[in-house]
Amino acid sequence: MKKIIGKITGTVIIILSGFSAIGQQVVLQGDFPDPSVVKIGNYYWASATTSNWLPAYPLLKSKDLINWKTEGFVFTKPPEWADYYFWAPEISYENGKVYVYYAAHKKGGNLCLGIASADKPEGPYKDHGPLMCEEAGSIDAFPMRDENGKLYLIWKEDANSVRKPTPIWAMEMNEERTKLIGEKKELFRNKIAWEENLVEGVSMIKHGGYFYAFYAAAGCCGVGCTYVVGVARAKNLLGPWEKDVKNPILKNSDQWICPGHGTPVEKDGKYYFLHHAYDKKTNAFTGRQGLLSEFKFTNDGWVEFVANPAPIPKPGPVKDKFKGGSLATGWEWSVFQNVDFKLRKGNLELGALPVSAGAFVGHKITTGDYSATTTIRKKDTDAASGIGAIGDERNTLSVFFSGDTIKLVRLKDDSALTVASRKVDVKKKLDLKMEAKGGRYFTFSYSADGEDFVTLNDKPIDAIFLPPWDRAVRAGLVAKGNAGQKAVFESFELVSN
Repeated sequence: MKKIIGKITGTVIIILSGFSAIGQQVVLQGDFPDPSVVKIGNYYWASATTSNWLPAYPLLKSKDLINWKTEGFVFTKPPEWADYYFWAPEISYENGKVYVYYAAHKKGGNLCLGIASADKPEGPYKDHGPLMCEEAGSIDAFPMRDENGKLYLIWKEDANSVRKPTPIWAMEMNEERTKLIGEKKELFRNKIAWEENLVEGVSMIKHGGYFYAFYAAAGCCGVGCTYVVGVARAKNLLGPWEKDVKNPILKNSDQWICPGHGTPVEKDGKYYFLHHAYDKKTNAFTGRQGLLSEFKFTNDGWVEFVANPAPIPKPGPVKDKFKGGSLATGWEWSVFQNVDFKLRKGNLELGALPVSAGAFVGHKITTGDYSATTTIRKKDTDAASGIGAIGDERNTLSVFFSGDTIKLVRLKDDSALTVASRKVDVKKKLDLKMEAKGGRYFTFSYSADGEDFVTLNDKPIDAIFLPPWDRAVRAGLVAKGNAGQKAVFESFELVSN
């Protein structure tokens, strides 16, 4: 178990007022892959993949499927059995109980399906451990009752990871949701050319005598993604299943590419699919964002999406003065780092780590063009401290201040290169700024007087190497040094341009 010191509090509110819930519009800006949604009472609740960032699995609340507020997380630290790759949560509700099915990497093993439960959607959640662990890996769980009311778990065998076909399985589950029983039954697999090497991310809805399975196919992630959405239907949950000849039914648009992996939901007699896609312009740098796409059931008993894309809104700034005793919701840290942070006297104290990237806490970005600024308190800081664009522990682009020197360091595949270095006379505080264009081109500057900024790199640095295959870049604060050293930050601001 990784040690995590510190607490999080507050909320992140995503406001997209002024847009109608029709067509294809972004409702979860930033890195929210594999979103799932369920209605509980008068509200909708959603979650999404966090992969190797903590806290794991946000709990988002909305009245209209458009404006979402983060109310908490399923896990603030990994459950005992798992260590990384916290993927594809499916939030569901039945008989007064909330369940979150999820995939994670088992310590010493492979990807498994786990489940956590709570008496209310905001938690706290109790983990019940793994339900299914296949040799090739098991991911993308979805609960569904059959035509007789019997409870099943649907999932994907991650066989594409060993270059084999990817069957979608169903297996009966006990009512306590703690055990799978009986034998697993195959529903369908990737057999058609457009599905390429996989089918996955199955979610279901029942309508007009049919079970409808929405599923993703082809390549999910990164700049070379080919993801699309198909649909299959069956009269009985265990089949036989037939796939729509018009598949794929959701493909690239002028604004969004590689749509896939979501959950259907009904609101006011209309049907929507909450799923992810990449912004065509910024792609992996801003990550797989949450989109709401309307669909309808056709006269011949299939599904058709409504093509009416909405404009992408400009998000408001993030301003953190580090007031109070806990780190605000929106900050994330790595599952692989022993992160030590605390808020004291209106400052963030971030404990240093003696690793190439340093210790870091990151914040989602929502657009490709943005600036991030921080103020460092020199007199309280004894670690190399600064601001950076964070891909993962081996890939960062950061500017560090230590003693009387500022260094701009590119960390690629854990190999560090000092791009620029400059002596600077700092009395009490130093402001550092990072500016991004198109998500990938970065310029760094500093100010010793709080007014005039001096550019460190005249030519923007191409950070194409930053995004991991399944995650997006974060803007973050960093502290590098020996145990016991710390960086002290007075403020952080993230502004979309």
